Amino acid sequence: MAEQTNTAATRRTANATKRSTTAKKAAANRSRNQAAAARKRSTAARKAAETRAELAKTPVDRAQEYAERAVLVPVGALLVARDNVVSTVEGLRESVTSREKAEKELAAQRKRLQADIKRFERRGRSERNRVERRVKKARTRVEREIRSTRKDVSAQADLIGARVENLVQTGVTRGTQVATKVQERVASVA
Repeated sequence: MAEQTNTAATRRTANATKRSTTAKKAAANRSRNQAAAARKRSTAARKAAETRAELAKTPVDRAQEYAERAVLVPVGALLVARDNVVSTVEGLRESVTSREKAEKELAAQRKRLQADIKRFERRGRSERNRVERRVKKARTRVEREIRSTRKDVSAQADLIGARVENLVQTGVTRGTQVATKVQERVASVA
């Protein structure tokens, strides 16, 4: 009897734990869904605000914006190029402290440049070969289709010719039959 009570208590505890776990999972899901909905609302609100701001712009505002871009883009590109040159010069100045080091660095740069040129050439050659293969395949396919179409047209022409010949022969046969009947009637009347 005591065993049954322990078993029942264990089952009740297990069921209570399962219910608790399920409730916790549901609460977590609700929390995640609410957070996602809040994110969607804030994103939608931001997009709506951007749209309203964009629609509120006058033609003068738009022209001013385009003019600013026309000035800022080249200035930004120039600054990026300047930064690249400065960093390259700084790198060279730090790495090259003597004539021998400068010559070694120059040789290494030349070697890298030659490797890059070879790599570009290989890439160009492989692309050219790929295009040539595609063109050959397309040409072969078109020629095959033309031959097939020519055969189909020839077969269709033969069929039409045979049908026309059959119709003509049928007409000749009927004409001969009619002429024979007419001659028989003329002979029977005479």
